[in-house]
Amino acid sequence: MKPDTGGALPPYFNIDPDTALAQLGAPSSTDSLRKIAQACDAGRTDLAGRGLQENGQRSLRLFSTWEITRYLIPVATGHFRRVLKAHPDLPQGQSDTPGGAKWFTLDEVLRLRAHFGQEGSKAKEYLPYRPEGQPAKMVAVANFKGGVGKTSTAAHLAMSAALDGYKVLVIDLDSQGSMTSIFGGKVDDEWQTVFPLLARHYAQYLRSDNQRRMDRGEAPQPLDDTLSDALDISADSLIQSTHWPNIDLIGAQLNLYWAEFQIPVWRMQARGWKLWDALSDTLAADGVLDRYDVVFIDTPPALGYLTINGLAAADILLVPVGASFLEFDSTGRFFDMLHATFGSIEEAENMAARALGRAGTHFEWDAVRAVVTRYDGTQQAELAALMQAYLGPVLSPHRQDFTALIGQTGEQVQGIYEADYRDFNRETYVRGRETFDATYAAFKQLLIGSWRRDELAEKQASSQVAE
Repeated sequence: MKPDTGGALPPYFNIDPDTALAQLGAPSSTDSLRKIAQACDAGRTDLAGRGLQENGQRSLRLFSTWEITRYLIPVATGHFRRVLKAHPDLPQGQSDTPGGAKWFTLDEVLRLRAHFGQEGSKAKEYLPYRPEGQPAKMVAVANFKGGVGKTSTAAHLAMSAALDGYKVLVIDLDSQGSMTSIFGGKVDDEWQTVFPLLARHYAQYLRSDNQRRMDRGEAPQPLDDTLSDALDISADSLIQSTHWPNIDLIGAQLNLYWAEFQIPVWRMQARGWKLWDALSDTLAADGVLDRYDVVFIDTPPALGYLTINGLAAADILLVPVGASFLEFDSTGRFFDMLHATFGSIEEAENMAARALGRAGTHFEWDAVRAVVTRYDGTQQAELAALMQAYLGPVLSPHRQDFTALIGQTGEQVQGIYEADYRDFNRETYVRGRETFDATYAAFKQLLIGSWRRDELAEKQASSQVAE
């Protein structure tokens, strides 16, 4: 009997076994998996290659005068043009036609912003706020629930910060490498990821521990080739530039997942090694936190050792969550696991610290916020309001809408800020951009507030010392 397609019964009723067998195909083997992987790789290369220049490099689009004066520099369009005319040494932009609209690279926009910051009205903030002497803020975007827009949120926040004038570093801790693909990164193996930084941190601990062993007359533990090689690697050798002039990247690829197996082995060999400090310590030691303003960390969708490193390093923790029961439930369990994981580390470390008369371990974040992503107000308003009632200020009041612009730019393997507004309906572009601009505005409030708190605390500490 053939399937009933008239709609009276669900389509999975009355399936003919012989028809099903004919459509089943041959059994799959491990070689079939190889062929599927190759097909995916070819498709990924094709998709990632869209929008590349002839030399195979990704390029960032130009920005029009309208876009600059509306979104990027707080100056009236007429005044902007008068300033350019009065200062021919400033970037003048390029036009497709004589007298047509002027277009500028982001590098040129940053130069123009610097000029207005120095020569413009003192009542306006042309340059982004960062207190002098304060290190970069590290921001981890995490959730072990997939499909909540974790990587997309992190990428768009990084782009927003770059458009705002900040110097940004993006660190991809997810071995799937989606963030790396978004920024056009090239990573051949795990030695171009954060893995050697983690290995270096362990090797440095082991080397110090060996000295203590020898002082006690004990035999040292040997450093294998991996650890010896890692000692010579710095963060600078891993950081690669992107098609954004003020966004750099430490990328990821599949072999990074090996760290999830290697880190617990190292920890078993050296119980005193504080594995959770590996990323933050090496970045600080290499001066990365002085050279950048904001560091965004995209974590894997799991609470493994890489995620623990990213979360422990972070000053601000953002947790994207969809406005559905299953995602809310999963996110609650994620926070429960975070509490259990970091609480157990504190308990174990502080027990040992008390016995030795040393200071204990205490994890602290400037802010922890959940962010509703991929929001549909026509269907999810009630549940989102319920989530807000339970989470209160932990849930950002801004809800990141899913608009047509987001879907279209996703198909083109680019962020919404990389999309040329001329390729869209103007209303679609403005609405799609507004929701991500609002997401960044909510984040920037956390960023500036946390910097300001640190700045005031440092001043207070200095005044107390002076007294």
